[in-house]
Amino acid sequence: MTATAPLNLLYTDVEDDLRAAVRDALADRCPPAAVLGRVEGEEPYDPGLWRLLAAELGLAGLLIPEKLGGQGASAREAAVVLEELGRAVAPTPFLGSAVLATSALLGCDLADGSVGALLGRLAAGAATATLAVPLSTAPGGPFPAGVRADAEGRLTGAVTSVADARAADVLVVPAVGPEGPGLYEVAAAEVTVAGFTALDLTRPLADLRFDSAAGRKLPAADPAAALESALLTGAGLLASEQLGVAQWCLDETVRYLGERRQFGRVVGSFQAVKHRLADLWLEVVNARAAARSAADAVASGALDTGVAVRVAQAYVSGVAVHAAEEAVQLHGGIGMTWEHPLHLYLKRAKADAIALGTAGRHRAALGALVGLAPAQGLSIAEGPSSQG
Repeated sequence: MTATAPLNLLYTDVEDDLRAAVRDALADRCPPAAVLGRVEGEEPYDPGLWRLLAAELGLAGLLIPEKLGGQGASAREAAVVLEELGRAVAPTPFLGSAVLATSALLGCDLADGSVGALLGRLAAGAATATLAVPLSTAPGGPFPAGVRADAEGRLTGAVTSVADARAADVLVVPAVGPEGPGLYEVAAAEVTVAGFTALDLTRPLADLRFDSAAGRKLPAADPAAALESALLTGAGLLASEQLGVAQWCLDETVRYLGERRQFGRVVGSFQAVKHRLADLWLEVVNARAAARSAADAVASGALDTGVAVRVAQAYVSGVAVHAAEEAVQLHGGIGMTWEHPLHLYLKRAKADAIALGTAGRHRAALGALVGLAPAQGLSIAEGPSSQG
């Protein structure tokens, strides 16, 4: 890790090209009407879209080294992809597979042939994985103890509210075995996966039950550190997805108010509306800076990565929710209908505000990292809000 790399919030030419490619693919395969139609069905994920993104564009292997079949890119490129996926509320398992599970596997011994083979399968889009922890799990917490492993690697226990489990072929499972904490590779077919209706229909959750499921212990010198790194990476990059949600809501609201007329005038010309949009624009600009800072810190392995990630999550999650709420209100009656995709963005923003730690949880962690104590009578975890 290094503390000397200069902070770079700007997008590179490579990142701009990557954004254009992903946006074009999503515009063609994942328009709002298609997302609305899919979430009403039994299979919210689009396997064809995931094959395009994972295999043809190589996005599943962005964080995986080239020698293992991946792209050898960094968290900055993964953040750009998540930003675009957030703009489209795309129902893909990118966060669970290409970020969380992959980051946990990268914390294992890459010289081990089985780890390299699994990463190669993920990079090629031949398999999809997820990290078997509740989506609400925040970095900095204790090692999960809901699953136990015996000496033969058989797992017993349960994990609730796991993201992307319904699309996974492989589970990376934190479990406590005879020698202590460990990470285990488990085939999804070995596990009972029970889906349920979650708030965000574009990112389904599932409860997992392990009943003596066969697992293989992954070679990790420090499984707890590997899990912590995966969660911190996920939280940092999730801010870019939240940024994408906020940016789409702002852009779509500006477009709509530039066309909608009331009392003989374009609604967007009213001064009160302009003020609300200007305030929201400033929030989104600040959110972009925070999200880019977190992505750059994760990519460079900076010593203050924990601070950058906590700042991003403490601020950007609130901006995404606020942008979606403003979009719904400023769209008027149409914004409250099922046919308009705005409710998908509001639900994604609300769900992301809980994912990988709430803003309050990250504020509390940030206070400890920078040596700030809560004001007398005020808990950092309880207030103030990110908008206050």
